[in-house]
Amino acid sequence: MRNDLTIYDTYADKWWSDDIRWVRTLKNLVPGRLKHFDKLIDWQGKDVLDLGCAGGFMAEALANRGARVTGIDPAAEAIAAARQHATAEGLNIAYDVGVGEALPYHAASYDAVVCVDVLEHVTDLQKVMFEVARVLRPGGLFLFDTINRNPLARLATITVAEDILRLLPRGTHDPALFIKPAELRKAMTAAGLVPARFTGLGPRGVNRRLDLTFGPLPLTAILYMGHAIKPETA
Repeated sequence: MRNDLTIYDTYADKWWSDDIRWVRTLKNLVPGRLKHFDKLIDWQGKDVLDLGCAGGFMAEALANRGARVTGIDPAAEAIAAARQHATAEGLNIAYDVGVGEALPYHAASYDAVVCVDVLEHVTDLQKVMFEVARVLRPGGLFLFDTINRNPLARLATITVAEDILRLLPRGTHDPALFIKPAELRKAMTAAGLVPARFTGLGPRGVNRRLDLTFGPLPLTAILYMGHAIKPETA
């Protein structure tokens, strides 16, 4: 089975335990993403939607930066784990169960939408982009990362990361759903967003547990991240 999203519920009770290597990998990606995102926005006091939040790694990082965070994900058990951990940490994060193709929020509700490790899993990329644009306020930012679609990206993420190193469970991704940067720019533009420059994301070292750490890279052939802006006026 490819694009197996059941893993987020299956391992929800261990999401914050640091017992599972692939979950630690997802956690370790957050600082690398924020090295780029932090340069684009001052999170303090901003209303932010974490679209595809899973168990809450990014949502909590943003809340700790002073954002008012809402997280949404289709994995109900992961959302329950996120709520429980946020409460234990004293963080006021609103969590909902739902999908990016039909966000249960009013138009112009958020200053920013963050969507990481998600776009390569959705059933309708264009519909998600329309929903993102709808819930963003004028001048708001869409910040993302995703996986490029080409033989090198397939080799790195499927053959190496899933099958050999087991950095992710087998079947996590379907390479047919990977997204070329030009395709993502087209979808953003069609939704009324203005794409900015994309950059790469990848391994930058290892930590004491010999887990990979991540950060921005110039190469966009495998993982890439970036942002788009909702214009101030239509």
